[in-house]
Amino acid sequence: MPDVGPLLILVVAFALIFDYTNGFHDTANAIATVVSTRVLTPRAAILMAAILNLSGALVSTNVAATITGGLVNPHDANQVMILAAILGATTWNLITWRFGIPSSSSHALIGGIVGAAVIHGGFPIVHWQGLVIKVVIPLIASPLVGFALAFVIMAAIFGLLAKSRPGKIRQRFQRLQLLSSAFMAFNHGQNDAQKSMGIITMALVSYHVIARPVVPDWTKVLCAIAMALGTSAGGYRIMRTMGHRILRLEPVHGFAAETAAGITIFIASRFGMPVSTTHVISGSIFGVGASKRLSALRWGVAQSMVVAWILTIPCAGLVAALIYALFQQLAKI
Repeated sequence: MPDVGPLLILVVAFALIFDYTNGFHDTANAIATVVSTRVLTPRAAILMAAILNLSGALVSTNVAATITGGLVNPHDANQVMILAAILGATTWNLITWRFGIPSSSSHALIGGIVGAAVIHGGFPIVHWQGLVIKVVIPLIASPLVGFALAFVIMAAIFGLLAKSRPGKIRQRFQRLQLLSSAFMAFNHGQNDAQKSMGIITMALVSYHVIARPVVPDWTKVLCAIAMALGTSAGGYRIMRTMGHRILRLEPVHGFAAETAAGITIFIASRFGMPVSTTHVISGSIFGVGASKRLSALRWGVAQSMVVAWILTIPCAGLVAALIYALFQQLAKI
């Protein structure tokens, strides 16, 4: 095994920092509804999310495999390219976090990888078919699936419990929402917690520290911890948007949204698709609201979120490309 160089150490460190900023965004989505409905305190929800994220991350690495080699061959990458990708994604994360916009950390990282790769090796270096099948199609389909599932689940609940007292419904779904939020957090670990695992594994392969793109156990643990710490530090901004600004949630709404989102993310994870929990839970919350009445939804928030979703991959890619170009200029000095 070759010696671990300082640039590789820097890449791993910044990958964990990215995972920490990811905690501002996407892990908060896994617990936003259970906090906003006051079923759990933020501290208890964060602890639950951290444990279940770790558990989910250990179950499957299909998504990490997509990040490691499904977009760019790790043997065609180098540490500077990977570092530029991470910095581009992290920069976009911080910008959107500052304004409380629930954009996708997942797609920020993917945009960063593609942008840095194009500057590094040209357009042929990118697996464009994999990008379309694994990223672009799920980008569009996953929130729509979440919307449809949540709409159906909420309509079924309304039909079954139409004659029940509101107080009894709330009490029952407070308990059920503990299960749905746990289900959401576990599946979040299967998908979102693997993004940084994949980028670190790509770095390890490109540096010839490991021969095959298999995620080391220490990488899984470090990434899960970094994401949990990020959630505890800054996730409330996104929790507030997801839990209150789109639709005023009750436990029954949170249960339906989390169940729909969890199912959607589980399916995507099985196929190695790095979907955004932001997109999925947002679509699910809108589905819950639509089952009630369209006027209950705050469409201005939806418009700003959709704009952020559309801009995330190209903007993060552009930032990553500029950072890579800057590194190249600095190397000539």
